[in-house]
Amino acid sequence: MTTGTTTTAEGTPLFGPESQFRAFFDDPRWAPAMIRATVLEAAHPQIGAALVDNSTFVAHPWRRLRNTFLSMRRMFDADPAVREREAARLNRLHARMSGSDSRGRPYDAMDRATRAWVVATLFESAVTMCRLSGQPLDQDTMERMYAEYRAYLAALDGDAGELPEDLSDFWRYFDRVVEDELENTEAARVILFRLFDHLPAPALLGGAPTLWAAGRAVVGPLLGAITVASLPESYRRKAGLPEMPGASTLMQGAYLAAGLTRFLPAGWFDAETVIEVLSLSPGSDDPRARTVTALHARMKQASALLRLLSPLSADTAPDPAPAPSGEARRPAEEFFREVLDQTGDGHLDWPDLAAMARELATRLDLDEPEETRLYDAFAAWWRELQAALDTDGDGRVSVEEYTAAVPTLAGPALIRVAEVLFDATDKDGSGTIDAEEYRALFRTAFHRDLTTTDGTYGRSAFVGDFLAFMSGRRTNTPYDPLLADA
Repeated sequence: MTTGTTTTAEGTPLFGPESQFRAFFDDPRWAPAMIRATVLEAAHPQIGAALVDNSTFVAHPWRRLRNTFLSMRRMFDADPAVREREAARLNRLHARMSGSDSRGRPYDAMDRATRAWVVATLFESAVTMCRLSGQPLDQDTMERMYAEYRAYLAALDGDAGELPEDLSDFWRYFDRVVEDELENTEAARVILFRLFDHLPAPALLGGAPTLWAAGRAVVGPLLGAITVASLPESYRRKAGLPEMPGASTLMQGAYLAAGLTRFLPAGWFDAETVIEVLSLSPGSDDPRARTVTALHARMKQASALLRLLSPLSADTAPDPAPAPSGEARRPAEEFFREVLDQTGDGHLDWPDLAAMARELATRLDLDEPEETRLYDAFAAWWRELQAALDTDGDGRVSVEEYTAAVPTLAGPALIRVAEVLFDATDKDGSGTIDAEEYRALFRTAFHRDLTTTDGTYGRSAFVGDFLAFMSGRRTNTPYDPLLADA
């Protein structure tokens, strides 16, 4: 097989429903395997720096999971046009991520060797998950899957030259990178020792923080121990990662248990459905939301019972009462933490606003030049915020600087963001947003309290609602699940 081909030597497609990757798509073993792959990615100095500076995986992990999942599906679609469009989108996204790490070393998300390492971790983790679950891949299957991942890299970079052509050479390449290039980066430590302990609740469990915190306190350390035990021994030794007694047995048990799902009837486990349900809010008009609403009510009851049985702590504060729709004002610090600080580093700077632009462009599936217009509008807003709020001149805005100023944030640049977003949402250029366009952005139907007389959403109403949300004047708006939910 040559580098750029999309079929095997026998003519079998490397993409689409017949691919080996798609055979694993709904496999629950992918959950721990993807976490493992993410740690190995984050341990690479360039990727780790890019994640710390630009990623929303700490503050909005469920959103990032959903977007990553959808991207992988598109990249392995049978239609080459779908793959090419997604590759172009990913390349535009990565081209906007460059800088320097804490030691002054430059990073660039378009670096070809670094991108090859990301693909390598996905392939190696897939092989490892099968081995750990007692179902090791045979050589032919492994060869085919490796060809698929090289074709995936070729779709992004134009060729797969940064990965060895032969599978036997790949294992030497993988061991060399682990031994010589990986580090105990801040991003890897965050995933292993912070993310699991402070993982925010998905939308489904958003109203029951007590129950979520209690479950997280039990499951979080176990997930961390399983992930550490699954990493290559040479990296564990180099990074000085602690290994909990019995962690290896626990890890193998977890993978074996997940592997037992192969005995379930076909179609019983659908990864896309699971991710979508986790993202649903009880107020959604999705038909599955009735079940979600019932589950949500049960969970709140269980959360209330748990509070009666255990003392309160900072992580198990009383579950919030539902705020009245529309005019409830979100406290300034809460708005800063949940909306403005998209990367979760405690400060507001350009990567936070870029993350907002990225999520909105992803929701609307924008191409050039609409995507660039949206990014440019957010960049102008960042310059306006920096000039108004960065009082100590350190190039970013702290929560103290933000709350001290108590700004409305509704300056000319933010108004421009709202107008550009309206134009991007108004796909047909009619001057109003219809029900289909509204659903594309908010993933729900028109709200009952939406001021409209003809089933459309006008520019002035849209801009006014966006400004009211972004200035912290309203909660429980369609923008909450869009920009505030984890």
